Amino acid sequence: MTTTPNAWRIDAPGQTLVLASSGRIPVAVYWGPSLPLEQDLDAVVSAAKRDVTGGMIDALPELSLCPEEGDSYQGQPGIKAYRAGRVLFPRFALVSAEGGTFVCRDEDLGLTVTFRFAVEGSVIAASTSLVSEQTITLHHLAAPAMPGPQFAEEILDFSGRWIGEFQMERALWRSGVHMREARGGRSGHETPPIAYFPETGATNTRGTVFAMHYGWSGGHVMYAEEQPDGRRLVQFGHATGTRAAGTEFETGKVYLAVSEVGLNGCAVAFQRHLRDELVTWPHPERSRPVHYNCWEAIYFDHDFEALTAIADRAVELGAERFVLDDGWFGKRDDDTSSLGDWEIDPRKWPDGLTPLIDHVKSLGMVFGLWFEPEMVNLDSDLARAHPEWILGRADQVEGRQQRVLDVGNPEVRDYLYEKIAAVLATHDIDYIKWDHNRLLPVADAAQGDGIYALLAQLREDFPQVEIESCASGGGRIDAGILQHTQRVWLSDSNDALERLRIQHDAALFLPAAITGSHVGPRHCHTSGRVHDIRFRAWVAAQRHMGFEMDPRELTEEEAGVLSRVTAWWKSNRDWRMQADILRLDSADPSVIAEMQLAADGAQFVVFAGKAASGVQNMPRPLRLTGLDPDALYEVALINRDEANHLSRTSMPLKEGPMVLSGQQLMQQGLILPWSFPDRMWVVEGTKK
Repeated sequence: MTTTPNAWRIDAPGQTLVLASSGRIPVAVYWGPSLPLEQDLDAVVSAAKRDVTGGMIDALPELSLCPEEGDSYQGQPGIKAYRAGRVLFPRFALVSAEGGTFVCRDEDLGLTVTFRFAVEGSVIAASTSLVSEQTITLHHLAAPAMPGPQFAEEILDFSGRWIGEFQMERALWRSGVHMREARGGRSGHETPPIAYFPETGATNTRGTVFAMHYGWSGGHVMYAEEQPDGRRLVQFGHATGTRAAGTEFETGKVYLAVSEVGLNGCAVAFQRHLRDELVTWPHPERSRPVHYNCWEAIYFDHDFEALTAIADRAVELGAERFVLDDGWFGKRDDDTSSLGDWEIDPRKWPDGLTPLIDHVKSLGMVFGLWFEPEMVNLDSDLARAHPEWILGRADQVEGRQQRVLDVGNPEVRDYLYEKIAAVLATHDIDYIKWDHNRLLPVADAAQGDGIYALLAQLREDFPQVEIESCASGGGRIDAGILQHTQRVWLSDSNDALERLRIQHDAALFLPAAITGSHVGPRHCHTSGRVHDIRFRAWVAAQRHMGFEMDPRELTEEEAGVLSRVTAWWKSNRDWRMQADILRLDSADPSVIAEMQLAADGAQFVVFAGKAASGVQNMPRPLRLTGLDPDALYEVALINRDEANHLSRTSMPLKEGPMVLSGQQLMQQGLILPWSFPDRMWVVEGTKK
């Protein structure tokens, strides 16, 4: 961090943040692409000053890191707190600034607010803490607020639903506030805690873009606000009013990224941060294993002979990890009972899970197991013994026949830890699929803190176990949960067409190594559609590949296709799981395309998915990105054998490799063969 007496700069790859203080809470006077190191900070501060004219108050209130109510500020305050039933109007003075930590104090109210900034790889991470000498009720506390870009028309954030996650939303900047809040107790399908702020004209590959992500799993709020004077401010925090009264409070970290190469620059910053800085890998020396999950093969119908036969078939296809899903515990024959009773069901498993684990290991696979620890069924021994451990009212509406345990209660955490640890300590388990299948009945930040504490204890005592965050698919995906887990189940939909879009938009945040994607059944259980095995396999091969169907249903031809794609995935996984995912700008809206570029730039692969019939007869050229314009690349259509007989022209890519410059690939682009919808072209490129 570089400083002058009243200004400070923080630099991360591709971005600079300049903070200044007039003796009060610092203000972000510049957040954008990297400034020259010799830039005078006092000049930056002076250049940010604004005029005042008629009809306005006599001086503009500062849009500080935590805007203060009571200073003629008309927007959303960064702190909203009450003491003895009266609202507080703090006026903070800066008392120290050192090493990225800024401490401000209101002596009269006995309040201290601290802002912390750190560079974490490719992003800037910032958080706020508040300490009160007396108990207060906190309604809202903002993580450090950032200026919204002035040369932007749109805000890009996300909505979604079960089996329809990461749907991109576009809202116009306008006078007033754009608010998004998740009050269901998790980051949510509906409102993931991430937003992009592109300048006008920005695309996936071009233009200046700003992005923010709030790393908290227990519910959040975002305000993107334009003042009457035209200034803009963005702030994130916990969902409003979700904390108990107390004296010490802290926000999650807000992660900042800036790009001059379109949305992709911010996406890559987030991908690298999660993969390389945040996630703790249990087996960093090991390649990501091909995953098999038995859920859509058997559901609750656990049978040892059937499962061993499925394991035998899965390993023939290339699986390296076998996961036993829901139904192994209590008297769990459907979703109406036994959650909370984490004892192996002797009816289904008279000899326990060890015989299945031993069989899986004898095939060369590792073993994983499903849990849903935060939930409970009323029809369970746990609910009958401890009804006081259930969160919310007794007459609440249930979700999926279940309720939520109060994980903010240390007794509940101790119980869950003992049950899970007993299974892990007595079985050779490599992996946990950790599910979370309903929203909380009440918004309560203590639940988020509690689950972090439970996961941290399990990770400390069983560091070799990988954990997947699943919440009815993608309902809890954020940097907070990924401090404790290593994989996310992006969606409960294994429909390849749905997945093509979901994965594409989630790449604005998630790297391939963390994102689970499975080849589902021929007849999709969530959409009712039937897709060709080639399309299903290639879509799954875009991310951390797995299978989730009964492999015994496959024909000989289907098994051959899946085996070939899986073998290709294995031969390329080590570089691809470290690659940047770059979304491509497609001139044809029916094509969803991305490019995965190796860390050293020496190779890439393009996935071009045909999601619908095109408007025009023939495919439009597809521009690549991120290449060396002066270098030559050998490009090859590796699945050209999948060309339909209606693709009648002899084209170079259909005949064999071509050698083209990076400039041509990025300007003229590739012209791919014609295809039906629900197909994928896969192009490999190697720098010569």
